[in-house]
Amino acid sequence: MDKRRDNRLKELIDYIESQGIIVNTNTKARGHLGFFINGRIDISKNTPENRIISTLLHEFAHYIHSKLETGIAKTGGTLNVLFNKKEDCKEIFEELVDVTHFVDENSLHKKLSYHKEQIKNKIKELDNEIKKEYPDFQRSKNFKKLEKLIKKTDAKYLLKYDMVKIRGWLFQKPKIITIDTLETDFPELKPSIIAFIRLKSYQKKQTRISQRINKIERYYKKPTELFARFVEGVYIDEEIIKHLAPITYKRFNELLNDDYYKELKILLEKTKNKL
Repeated sequence: MDKRRDNRLKELIDYIESQGIIVNTNTKARGHLGFFINGRIDISKNTPENRIISTLLHEFAHYIHSKLETGIAKTGGTLNVLFNKKEDCKEIFEELVDVTHFVDENSLHKKLSYHKEQIKNKIKELDNEIKKEYPDFQRSKNFKKLEKLIKKTDAKYLLKYDMVKIRGWLFQKPKIITIDTLETDFPELKPSIIAFIRLKSYQKKQTRISQRINKIERYYKKPTELFARFVEGVYIDEEIIKHLAPITYKRFNELLNDDYYKELKILLEKTKNKL
């Protein structure tokens, strides 16, 4: 970090610490770029240089939120409190989601969505393969015709696991069977049965990916995270934020000027002449 940027960061940290908050800049931050808990802000030592100040603002926004609303670490807080509104905050929520996508592209979970689409296409292919022999097959329901045939072989274990080690009897060596070597491990199985076993495997993968995507979206759509990334966005590119979230930006500045967000106003002012 160059000297000017280092001085700017020191000035911000000094101000935050003057509020009684401990700031650590050489931690793992629990696997995040930054982390706020119980009056302490941790900034990961692995945070890219150009993200340190925005991350510091993000975590300070959590601190400000914690002063407005208790228990945000568990509940995620509410937009009504954050923007001091009694009425519905639907428009603000939608704008904040757009801002989040601008600030942090990980919120778009592009890789997971790509893999989910690939799996979806593979499931369709396998479904068509099965229907060549069993036109009445429906992948959303149990299909006993095939399940009965599979349960007569060791391939039944692959309906639950993608790789299984089967113990040998007496002097036989144990063997490993996998979803990838079905044709070799079970040459007697028909293509429709092979396709059915693989389809079940892909369906499990699809479920796991969907669960991960849902978990990511729940995290990014917590009011406290939406607010913190909005504050980041104001620092990163205020003009873009005005464009993406005009209603939110207007309300935020009204409250900021009324000292609703307390020390956040001073900290943002200290970043106005950012490098």
